[in-house]
Amino acid sequence: MSIRHGLLALLERGPRYGSQLRTEFESRTGSTWPLNVGQVYTTLSRLERDGMVVQEGADEAGHDLYAITGDGRAELRNWFETPVDRTSPPRDELAIKLAMAVGAPGVDIRDVIQSQRHHTLKAMQDFTRLKAQALADVPANRDEVAWLLVVEQLIFQAEAEARWLDHCESRLVRLAGAAATEPSAEPGPAATRGPARALTGRPGRTKTRR
Repeated sequence: MSIRHGLLALLERGPRYGSQLRTEFESRTGSTWPLNVGQVYTTLSRLERDGMVVQEGADEAGHDLYAITGDGRAELRNWFETPVDRTSPPRDELAIKLAMAVGAPGVDIRDVIQSQRHHTLKAMQDFTRLKAQALADVPANRDEVAWLLVVEQLIFQAEAEARWLDHCESRLVRLAGAAATEPSAEPGPAATRGPARALTGRPGRTKTRR
């Protein structure tokens, strides 16, 4: 999430002070990514250092106002025009958890998947209710339209995660089934536990030779 670019976008509408920027940022995004005033002023200080904003006096209440500069507008235009880079995705805790759960002693990855699926579906239902509330009345201003876009993105993200979890479970079942029918190689850590257990963390079935 680019806080600096979000603040620049708000400042393009006119000078603002710190807590005002925080309020408008959260209103635009439906408080999905809440900010604290410290984050806002730290970001403003860096933007001022980089020549993107300048202090421009104070309002009647004595709040220091910040205004966007020409360099700040150029940076904002470049941000809007440049696609978000997906070639170096951020670390995803769920993907790492499932990767580590494969074959972990005493861990049934299917239980991990089921627990996460329950949580993800509940979140998707909550987001869907928020969307229904937002659509109860036609969005009246840009902040309401912006929040609708954000909540719809959250719904699509939850749907994709639920589908991925279904895929993971199906793949693990197929792999465990295939491993259980293959003869074991020389005894090793995985072979000792049994092929199916190496995938799920639970003992697999072993055939009795007659």
